[in-house]
Amino acid sequence: MNQSTIGRRYASALFQLLEESGIEPARNALGSLAQGLEDTPALRHVLASPVFKYEEKQGVLEELCQRMQAPPVLRDFLNQLLKNNRAVLLPEISQAFSDLADEQKGIQQIRVSSAKPIDGAEQEKVNRELTATLGRAVDVVFEIDPKLIAGLKIYIGSQVFDNSVLGRLTSMQDQLTKG
Repeated sequence: MNQSTIGRRYASALFQLLEESGIEPARNALGSLAQGLEDTPALRHVLASPVFKYEEKQGVLEELCQRMQAPPVLRDFLNQLLKNNRAVLLPEISQAFSDLADEQKGIQQIRVSSAKPIDGAEQEKVNRELTATLGRAVDVVFEIDPKLIAGLKIYIGSQVFDNSVLGRLTSMQDQLTKG
């Protein structure tokens, strides 16, 4: 079983434990913890290393939860992750939990990459077209990736729609090297 599958199972279990009012605070806390794990090698080392005792790891997570004002259910959940040596899966769990929260709200998270900044009117147009195409509310995050040269790359869940010059060049290169 891969990490994202395990992460989805844990996220689903946490989601079922929370009342609706606790979903957003838990989402924010999980997101912060996941970002902390990705940005702070020392934190990742403490949670992953068998050198540190369970109590030490628990103390670190408890302190972080207090600072983020995490719901009590999330604190218990994190302790369970520690007991099962799954705390390093927090990024996967956070993403899966966020997906569940969006699904409950009927919102689809989308990431749009472009080589250059897209002005407000164009962003609004992309937003409207994606909403119409998907038939549901969308939350679009725009980002700049100069490597794309031109065009757009759209990420909807695990699907990627690549209409960038870089994507086309890569596709042509693949076709030429296969033949």
